[in-house]
Amino acid sequence: MDPKVTEGGLNVTLTIRLLMHGKVNLSFESGKTDWETVKKMREESGARINISEGNCPERIVTITGPTDAIFKAFAMIAFKFEEDINNSMTNSPATSKPPVTLRLVVPASQCGSLIGKGGSKIKEIRESTGAQVQVAGDMLPNSTERAVTISGMPDAIIQCVKQICVVMLESPPKGATIPYRPKPASAPVIFAGGQAYTIQGQYAIPHPDLTKLHQLAMQHTPFTPLGQTTPGFPGMDANPQASTHELTIPNDLIGCIIGRQGTKINEIRQMSGAQIKIANATEGSTERQITITGSPANISLAQYLINASIIIPSYSSGRGKQT
Repeated sequence: MDPKVTEGGLNVTLTIRLLMHGKVNLSFESGKTDWETVKKMREESGARINISEGNCPERIVTITGPTDAIFKAFAMIAFKFEEDINNSMTNSPATSKPPVTLRLVVPASQCGSLIGKGGSKIKEIRESTGAQVQVAGDMLPNSTERAVTISGMPDAIIQCVKQICVVMLESPPKGATIPYRPKPASAPVIFAGGQAYTIQGQYAIPHPDLTKLHQLAMQHTPFTPLGQTTPGFPGMDANPQASTHELTIPNDLIGCIIGRQGTKINEIRQMSGAQIKIANATEGSTERQITITGSPANISLAQYLINASIIIPSYSSGRGKQT
């Protein structure tokens, strides 16, 4: 959510982002958008509504306009979702109707204000609106944004969104925001004989881009191959005298590297063959130190993958030391 204040109070222009699965996005049937519904929402609310393209399981719906237009658009979306739920239950044996659920995408730097000291603010929003609100603990992949899930009846959701907008306006984002961009689901990757392959069903399909990345890392190896391979990168040479390189990363970006339950950092370790340690947060410090140990090729690839995961290649401290 990127609030841009044009006047005092709540008479402002807002940009709010929603994260939705393709099959439920405003009647996206099999990934196809019901553009007539979207057009009607645009005309009746007065808000600009854009939907991200691409063959992805998730879509970003961006809603921009004055606050009254934003709230009208949210009301139309919430009631549309309730209508879709009612239609889906026509021939369903289920006896209880599931709540309408929306997922906002909010800069991580604003989530503290939304939660409040000891959870006081989010508790207040829940009690005053009747909606359920959950703020994700981890940032969305390759971004500095978190998902905020709102569930309940349409009227409760609308009131909840209004209160969240007030909080966001009172506490603007701090620093640059890296927006979340959904990507197609990635297939498992293996490396063998200096080549990269993606697993599709029962077959291993050559992956030329990752193979080039492997070759690029090898080209930067300043020593003669010794024939010793690393567990994570078959065919990549290891230096018996491993070196250590240190990076410093802002605290609000560290989640992009770690990933949910450590999935991203484990993937980087496996792909690069390097040992990667992330220091604990230090009180008063806005940065975390990452220590990469391995051969120069291992370190080079690990750095590349870390930078790619946060899309900011300039955070390296450039400090290196031999161990």
